[in-house]
Amino acid sequence: MSVHPPKASAAKAHQGPLEWRTLVQWLSHDNIISAEEARRTVARCAQAESAQHPLVRLAAVAMARASDGKPLDIESLTQWLAGRSGMAYLRIDPLKVDVGKVADSMSAGYAERHRVLPVQVTASEVVVATAEPFLTDWVDEVERQSRRTVRRVMANPQDIHRYTAEFFALAKSVRAAQKSGGNAGAASFEQLVELGNSNKQLDANDQGVVQVVDWLWTYAFDQRASDIHLEPRREQGVIRFRIDGVLHPVYQMPMGVLNAMIARIKLLGRMDVVEKRRPQDGRIKTRNPRGDEVEMRLSTLPTAFGEKMVMRIFDPDTAVKDLDALGFAQHDAQRWEALVKRPYGIILVTGPTGSGKTTTLYSTLKRIATEEVNVSTVEDPIEMIEPSFNQTQVQPQLDFGFAEGLRALMRQDPDIIMVGEIRDLQTAEMAVQAALTGHLVFSTLHTNDATSAITRMMELGVPSYLINATMLGVLAQRLVRTLCRQCRQPDDGASREALDAIVKPWKISGGWQPYKPVGCVDCRMTGFMGRMGLYELLSVSQAFKEKVTQSPDLASLRRQAVADGMRPLRLAGALRVAEGLTTLEEVLTATPPLD
Repeated sequence: MSVHPPKASAAKAHQGPLEWRTLVQWLSHDNIISAEEARRTVARCAQAESAQHPLVRLAAVAMARASDGKPLDIESLTQWLAGRSGMAYLRIDPLKVDVGKVADSMSAGYAERHRVLPVQVTASEVVVATAEPFLTDWVDEVERQSRRTVRRVMANPQDIHRYTAEFFALAKSVRAAQKSGGNAGAASFEQLVELGNSNKQLDANDQGVVQVVDWLWTYAFDQRASDIHLEPRREQGVIRFRIDGVLHPVYQMPMGVLNAMIARIKLLGRMDVVEKRRPQDGRIKTRNPRGDEVEMRLSTLPTAFGEKMVMRIFDPDTAVKDLDALGFAQHDAQRWEALVKRPYGIILVTGPTGSGKTTTLYSTLKRIATEEVNVSTVEDPIEMIEPSFNQTQVQPQLDFGFAEGLRALMRQDPDIIMVGEIRDLQTAEMAVQAALTGHLVFSTLHTNDATSAITRMMELGVPSYLINATMLGVLAQRLVRTLCRQCRQPDDGASREALDAIVKPWKISGGWQPYKPVGCVDCRMTGFMGRMGLYELLSVSQAFKEKVTQSPDLASLRRQAVADGMRPLRLAGALRVAEGLTTLEEVLTATPPLD
């Protein structure tokens, strides 16, 4: 939530609701729009009456700003009016609103009638958003009812209308769910002795629970969340979203409601609702507000205070991203395209958990999975259902692991094979065998950099001569947050010097312009919006093969890889900093140091 302090009030005494004609006069008087633009706006708006808020109506006209000719949108108009009326401007961030407290401070009907929305409640104060700065007849009543001081802030009328409906509907659903089952269902480690005294369990199909779960998913899609965490705590349940790699608290609710939500989601994910003592996995396919299909992978885990659930959301656009959208620099994109067009061999993608390996593999396979080839995968679990692949999930309880799955795939006339992960010698040997018999094999490993993947394969027991015969290349990657383009600012301080220290030894020329994060309403004051990949691509050359012996020297392998065109992760990150896409701090945190 971003609050901008008020400017000195320049508004003359005004009473009653806003009128669009008055706002046009003020905009012209303040030189926000020209006199000609004011006349044109009056002529257009006078053609038809409307019940819309004056700010919404004027934003729809898209008046040209006098200073730069750009159209005035609803947010800039709201911000201008806040300054003119001497109020603080606020962009409502739903992640920072305690919906339970907000709903307790006034009724939904009262909020809708006066077109106001409480956004923050403390022990002594209620912060209320309004789009009518000169209507104050409700303030005394709210102060009397809440026994707190009211502080008014100016917010976008569209946001007030939208979040009034959402916040009060959510609070109502939570209250309904809680009322139907009390605070029951907290089968936590500390409360096992109280089981005999517990009330009835909440029904997973209770309408209140259904509505809260629907809200949760819609909200997560809207906020660009990659993961949803439902976490039981001692006193109450906590919901958190992971956005751009960072967890944000979203909502706190009674444990009974949280348990009912988890039961509802397990039911939809075809999981055992009764079983809470062991971890379970499931998946759900639903649609986001745009109508696109969204895949969600579910995972539960028993904890000290009850069952915890994490839902991983897979972006429907992930599988069709091009290399530029993934974050590949032109230098690596060309070399990667050349590698994946080879007819047979092994290509490995390495990196820690959550570094985007699956996204890179799916996106690559999606582009090469034509009608002429058979693309088959063995995964644990299947991350996303892709119609153009033949996907198989390993089932250890049936003695069907990666090696067994790969052995079965070899009899399925495959052209391209993707193995979820090479974890042991048996799987590694099967991957090598597949490559030797004319198949293109993709897989993942957990190593810090590309060259370490070679020594890791040897540690598993694969002989050096088989590695030389089959290995085509290794792609190591990391994810870093990208700077918000709306608020980033040039950084000509220490970052430029540190950047030069990394890039200059590589004799790469270019005009560096690093940027630093600032924070604005679009990026929730973080300074970052979205994430991108950093890549280190090792392409196996003849000279590299000569250094892959039974006891290879890792430093020697790395030097040869660099000589063959590999740019280390930190250098790849530094070049992205030089382009103004991310920060040096992000790169230094995510990448291993240069030798």
